[in-house]
Amino acid sequence: MSRRRRSMMSEELKNELAKELGFYDTVQKEGWGSIKASDAGNMVKKAIELAERAARQSEQ
Repeated sequence: MSRRRRSMMSEELKNELAKELGFYDTVQKEGWGSIKASDAGNMVKKAIELAERAARQSEQ
């Protein structure tokens, strides 16, 4: 009965964030399920920061 969730971030964005945050090697070797919860949280925080920055720039 479990539903598969669709990602809100593109694979390209997730990969770029993982590279920037320093855990892309883990993702390449072991997949997304192997990253630490803290790394996933940091990735979400960074994505939110980028979205907020883009929204502010589009308002100007």
